[in-house]
Amino acid sequence: MGKTGSIQWVKIKNRKGKVRLVEHNHVTHKRPGPAQRYSSAGTKRRRIKRSEKVVAK
Repeated sequence: MGKTGSIQWVKIKNRKGKVRLVEHNHVTHKRPGPAQRYSSAGTKRRRIKRSEKVVAK
């Protein structure tokens, strides 16, 4: 384990609305911001694909 507070955590929300914390380097998708919450079809976006540079670490 690293020093206290050295791990960055990301909130993941499942379909039932429960939130869990996952380490930042294990996340393959990022959460959409307020302007990207809805697709052109009107459905709510749950995740956006991360760039390959970030995932490849």
